[in-house]
Amino acid sequence: MNYRNLREVNITLSPKINCLIGSNGMGKTNLLDAVYYLSFCKSTVTVADNSNILHDEPFFMIQGSYVSDSGIEEEVSCGLKRGEKKSFKRNGKAYERLSDHIGSIPLVMVSPADNELIAGGSEERRRFMDVVISQYDKEYLTALIRYNKALQQRNVMLRAEYMPDSEMFQLIEEMMTVEAVRIHEGRKRFVEELIPIFSQFHGTITGGSEQVSLRYRSHLNDTPLDELLAASRADDRSLGYTSKGVHRDELVMQLGGYPIKKEGSQGQNKSFLVSLKLAQFDFLRRKGGETPLLLLDDIFDKLDSRRVEQIVNLVGGEGFGQIFITDVNREHIDSILERIESGYRLFEVAGGEVELLKERVL
Repeated sequence: MNYRNLREVNITLSPKINCLIGSNGMGKTNLLDAVYYLSFCKSTVTVADNSNILHDEPFFMIQGSYVSDSGIEEEVSCGLKRGEKKSFKRNGKAYERLSDHIGSIPLVMVSPADNELIAGGSEERRRFMDVVISQYDKEYLTALIRYNKALQQRNVMLRAEYMPDSEMFQLIEEMMTVEAVRIHEGRKRFVEELIPIFSQFHGTITGGSEQVSLRYRSHLNDTPLDELLAASRADDRSLGYTSKGVHRDELVMQLGGYPIKKEGSQGQNKSFLVSLKLAQFDFLRRKGGETPLLLLDDIFDKLDSRRVEQIVNLVGGEGFGQIFITDVNREHIDSILERIESGYRLFEVAGGEVELLKERVL
């Protein structure tokens, strides 16, 4: 209720495929964003929570009913009044810390914004790794929060007018080192396990016509962080920030042995990203034991018909659970639904309202 342009939407979804059609700006992505919000306690669209409240309304409320793979039913809800702290509840009980909810409802979203994974800076690719790992590893998320807090403290010290005591630097750097070891191990293990899954999905979608690779690059691959920080302290003070650490890690993405950022066409980039996200989905399903939700927001643009068909065959098969697909083209969606054998519901979204057009119940 009152979420972005969705004034009041109450829908019953298919447990398998849910297609949302409608012109741009009608609310399709907002509906997916509400689903995403109930998994991650935040929006994919905006950082400021108040911006998600419908214009001239005092609050928003999102509520979802879930059934786990084992048949357990749960209610998750979030409410926010302007100028107040949001309330996030599971089965009617409010969380003390929002981070405790992360991973409870695993979810993978593929959208046009994912292009920033290729075109954007290294922080985008670190965020990708962190979002995946944090959904199944609470200790990793805790280490990440502690590391970033210590990093901020060190940066403040570096920018201080007078050089702080060396013992204070050493204390902060020891805190960073302890957490960095946990983060580095988590990312390294994640990428190692992700690579073969990613390669398999990419080969299926492209027919094996392109050579792609992933590689984890980190200062900690070669040297412990405490040594790096001690050696760079003087230079970092001149820079005014910490130049070494896991906050500078990189996930190297290549096509044909070269950075995909420079080499890839729009279709090649999209194939790479969809493969990466499907690998993320499969990885989370194996690690967490619960099938994630899969949100596909306008992903078929720039892809040829053969690659679209391969993606549809993949997500419509075994191993995938509840799926959301948005598109502006009704004929495009109809052709997809004709090729799948699973149940589905097709909705039209217009002006923030949602109408069921047709369904198949299996």
